[in-house]
Amino acid sequence: MSSSQTRAIQNYRSRLSDRGLARFEVMGRDADRDLIRMLARRLAENGPESVKLRAALNDTINGEPPKKGGILAALRRSPLVGANLEISRQREEGREIDL
Repeated sequence: MSSSQTRAIQNYRSRLSDRGLARFEVMGRDADRDLIRMLARRLAENGPESVKLRAALNDTINGEPPKKGGILAALRRSPLVGANLEISRQREEGREIDL
């Protein structure tokens, strides 16, 4: 590659970097090429729609974060709520063993 071509590529990547963008390569199915390009364009716009799209993708890929209080809610739904159970544990010294 000639020095002018190398310089042109460096200038192009520098301009991308100034705009907050980066060029990278991904591997995928040929049928998904247009979809991935459209997705990349929408995310690069960095507007309110891209924020929503980014959040939806993160939720879909990573799964939704667990909701707080899930165990407590399950315990409150238990049929034993209000049964006045007395749960106690016997305290023992343990067993004797020969060493």
